[in-house]
Amino acid sequence: MVLCRLAAGAVKSWPWWRWGITVLTLIALGLTTYLSWHYIAGGSMIGCGSGCGQVLNSRWSTIGGVLPVSGLAAGVYLAMLVASLFLGPGTDLHLSRLAWGVMVVLAGAIVGSAVWFTVVQKWIIRAFCPYCMAAHLTGVVLASLVMWKASGQSDLASRPTQRYRGYLLNLGLACAGLGMAGGLAILQVWMPGGARFEGGQAQDVLPAIDPHHAPLLGSPDAPYIVTLLFDYKCPHCQRMHFMLDQVISLYDGKLAFVLCPTPLDSSCNPYVARDLEVYKDCCQLAKIGLAVWLARPEAFSAFNRWMFSFESGDHWKPRSVEAAKAKAVELVGKGKLEAALADPWIELYLQQGCRIFGQTGGGGVPKLVFGSQWIIPEVYDAEELVTVLHTGLSVPGPSRKEHCDASTSTEF
Repeated sequence: MVLCRLAAGAVKSWPWWRWGITVLTLIALGLTTYLSWHYIAGGSMIGCGSGCGQVLNSRWSTIGGVLPVSGLAAGVYLAMLVASLFLGPGTDLHLSRLAWGVMVVLAGAIVGSAVWFTVVQKWIIRAFCPYCMAAHLTGVVLASLVMWKASGQSDLASRPTQRYRGYLLNLGLACAGLGMAGGLAILQVWMPGGARFEGGQAQDVLPAIDPHHAPLLGSPDAPYIVTLLFDYKCPHCQRMHFMLDQVISLYDGKLAFVLCPTPLDSSCNPYVARDLEVYKDCCQLAKIGLAVWLARPEAFSAFNRWMFSFESGDHWKPRSVEAAKAKAVELVGKGKLEAALADPWIELYLQQGCRIFGQTGGGGVPKLVFGSQWIIPEVYDAEELVTVLHTGLSVPGPSRKEHCDASTSTEF
């Protein structure tokens, strides 16, 4: 009987909307805390595909490359939870109004941030993190509930002028929160932070690739040969490919990249744990690229560049199998292409790249391998790639003179 009375009292002092605010805040706090933990500890997200890796390893996951935005979001939801504890009937009126004001500001910031990071994932990264989107959706529902109840508090004012003043105050506080989210977006745009990468060391001896008998950018006699694992449907690979020539120039020819197509499709890569629709047909694209090199090595560079170039619009789209075959026929001829596609070397080279991929922990691409060390970098220009090569792979840096000469040259 006593327990029933206590429960009835709790329900009375905690109406449904307070329970809703509390539960939604705890869910959002849990999601953002898990994302923050992932940023610190690394590793893969439970039940999440490559989209999570692309989003969480991108420059947009931090502010200035230092502060994870998930940690900032966790702080916002924690503040929301604390403020919601001061809404009960026993709370001083001034303290309750202050709590509502804080929550309205945070609600505006949550909505603004949700819009910003949805735009980033949709149109900039072009990949979605389910955990991030779940946190954004929860935050928007929470913010809507807070704004609705905050408006209801204004309705309690005895005079119309007081009610209007309350509405305007809430609107101003929500706009202040939106302004905070806008400030975050500006900081991310103007403070991209340094290059990032994840990496490690292979436990087993990796298959050796002879640079004299493999697709290559640079000289096969360069003292530093780095293997690049990539997929023709990977947007991060596309961005990196257009840095490679400049990096080779910075090294004055002392660095070369062995190009190893590594499809993220289990039909030809047994080290891929989960197939995604976005990588459909990537095995066929890899084989076409290798056939071009086998049929006419000097044409491979043109084919490779075309595969990663813009066809139209303001963003890159992967080539279709039909378009890739047509380009390959244009470069090497139909007969030579068909003969090359039937050559067993293509399957052997593809398997060699996949073994390297598997022995270096699988994961994603682009992946750079030097000796037994490997990294999956997130870089935005050639200078950052040079830094990552030196820091993450222990590739000796270019000499100071070469570096300065290449950095100060201008291409027209």
